[in-house]
Amino acid sequence: MGRTLPKPPKTVDLHADAFLSNLDSYETNELLAESLELLREMLDAAIYWDYTEIRFIHGKGKGILRRAVYDELAYYKQSGAIASYHPSYHNEDIVVVHIGL
Repeated sequence: MGRTLPKPPKTVDLHADAFLSNLDSYETNELLAESLELLREMLDAAIYWDYTEIRFIHGKGKGILRRAVYDELAYYKQSGAIASYHPSYHNEDIVVVHIGL
């Protein structure tokens, strides 16, 4: 029997405090790595479930998470896994990822 991924939400908050409970036990670079791992898991699941788009909240802050998210999405786009991505027209703290054409 094949592996199935759980359906992800349509919008995913990548801030560590949204999905981790023990923030004090992480270094800053580890929190970033956890956020990027969540992005990969949710994006891969969205691709698996044939979503047309998924949104990721990266926020403002110093822009470290935003830059890392956009770098990761550039890799997905270059590999052909997603069609495009852009900041949300209503909130630039969110990136909209178009999976299908």
